[in-house]
Amino acid sequence: MSQLVTGEAVVLGLRSAKLPSRALAIWLDLFAEFAVLIGVLYLLDSTLNAVDSAAAAAIALGLMVFCLVGVPVLVETLTRGRSLGKLALGLRVVRTDGGPVRFRHALVRGLVGFAELLMFMGVPAVVCSLVSPEGRRLGDVFAGTLVVRERVPGAGAGRAALPPLSPELMQGLGGGLVALDLSAVPEGLWLAIRQYLGRIGQLDPAVGHGMALRLVGDLVARTGQAAPYGVPPAAYLGAVLAERQRRDWERSLGHQAQQQASQAPPYAPPVPAPTPPVTPPGPSAPSTGFAPPA
Repeated sequence: MSQLVTGEAVVLGLRSAKLPSRALAIWLDLFAEFAVLIGVLYLLDSTLNAVDSAAAAAIALGLMVFCLVGVPVLVETLTRGRSLGKLALGLRVVRTDGGPVRFRHALVRGLVGFAELLMFMGVPAVVCSLVSPEGRRLGDVFAGTLVVRERVPGAGAGRAALPPLSPELMQGLGGGLVALDLSAVPEGLWLAIRQYLGRIGQLDPAVGHGMALRLVGDLVARTGQAAPYGVPPAAYLGAVLAERQRRDWERSLGHQAQQQASQAPPYAPPVPAPTPPVTPPGPSAPSTGFAPPA
């Protein structure tokens, strides 16, 4: 088990891939890349024959660089560290802090890999992988990446993802989470908790319990409140993460309500209907003394 330390001094337990599985994944990738290259050259055979030898060599070289460097870089960037060979063997390229790789990591790995795997027939990669405790080749060293195993055979068989909690513990835990101050917890620690909970079914029970205890200790040090007694560490991490997501959701709803209120037109009081003018009574007619007969 290879232990990685993030920028927040959080220990991540990731099972690094060994040389045989990595070599087989690279062979599968190279086989697919050369198959694509040969197919493209076969389709462009008539076009290459119609131009001079220098242009044909330039086109063939450009296609080779694109298929052997550009295609792997694009595939690793779009799939977040998975290629055809790695997907078949359950491997993945991640950063040394456990996060997903980006374009610059894949570009460095592709450029250095073209030199150490093709130009030097893979000798530097084999030597560096044997020397490195995590089995990293030169491309991983320069890019700051690591190839890990995502599928561990039999690691999650017969185990639940999170231990069940009794209703009494759930009731006591819910009240403590509402008053928990999460403002001092850094994003690196949240990332480590999410990665641990996402891979809890693939970890050895003893290793997973030790990782949960370390993560709970880091969380307690940031929040200043001890974990409730009797709650398993993994369940406590899941409950705290759910509470944080609930607060983010409520904050997002409040922000949207404020935006809608600011964009609404100002309130205008209704204008009362005009009242008809009152005509003052005219002078009364003089009395003539005549009375109608009864």
